[in-house]
Amino acid sequence: MNYKPILIVAGEPNSIFLEIFFKSLKLKKFKSPLILIASLKLLKLQMRKLKVRKKIRLLDKKNLEKYKLNNNTINIIDINYDQKKAFEKISFKSNSYIENSFKTALSILKKGITNKLINGPISKKYFLKDKYLGVTEYLAKKTKTKKFAMLIYNKNLSVCPLTTHLPVKLVPKNLNSNIIKNKVSLIHMFYKNVLKRKPSIAITGLNPHCESILKNNEDIKIIKPAVLNLKSKKYNVNGPFAADTIFLKDNRKKYDVIIGMYHDQVLTPIKTLYEYNAINITLGLPFIRVSPDHGPNERMLGKNLSNPLSLVESITFLENK
Repeated sequence: MNYKPILIVAGEPNSIFLEIFFKSLKLKKFKSPLILIASLKLLKLQMRKLKVRKKIRLLDKKNLEKYKLNNNTINIIDINYDQKKAFEKISFKSNSYIENSFKTALSILKKGITNKLINGPISKKYFLKDKYLGVTEYLAKKTKTKKFAMLIYNKNLSVCPLTTHLPVKLVPKNLNSNIIKNKVSLIHMFYKNVLKRKPSIAITGLNPHCESILKNNEDIKIIKPAVLNLKSKKYNVNGPFAADTIFLKDNRKKYDVIIGMYHDQVLTPIKTLYEYNAINITLGLPFIRVSPDHGPNERMLGKNLSNPLSLVESITFLENK
């Protein structure tokens, strides 16, 4: 089997990502060649700090087709970034570096050399600022993708928040039947085309017990009609369900995916259940984008204590697709 390379954008330079990348290479022998898009200088600084020994192979991004790649070395496309120490405080300083990293990855993906991308964490405060809610929206904008979804995937159970990194008070205003239908359609296509099976989908309500003392009850006026419409189109979908009970074992085992109305409604239980054994997949893009389900984690920088499982799962998922 001929395995396509996997592009890996390291993201925020002052994060735990390179540490878990080093640990992943040590933990498992991957079949797909991994191409790291990062600063060569930073890579060497952090390898020295974390006492990692491995050969490095510098690649020319314009001639990737000529290389016979394997993971005996760290294959890297160098993105210029001037940092004196292995780790510094996260700031606006890294914005152009991260932007150039993504630009490089997107240009390679556009050439068709591969269709697989992993990105490390970025700072929403500094890199995304007020322009994008998350990397999901950032990549959707850069690829002119109108319909997209965030899927936190585990082989036993996945979740999808209808609204991603949106303040809770803004969630009701951003709910409508079309967004529910679009997310269900994207999830259905992903499971059918990539995972080769038809998914069973549950949808939560917004309000406690799907009830409200207010006249404008979103569960009755928006969610329930959307579910009925989707069922009439032969989607295997049910709801709305009360969010406080749908994740109980006897309930969740009936479903492949649980769609929630907002981020913490479904990400809190999925992380409680599976911890690092889940990955973030963006549906709807012209390529498969996956990211480990963690942030930069400044408190852990340089301590060599970070868990690489989510990155291992991300790479393993992509090389089998």
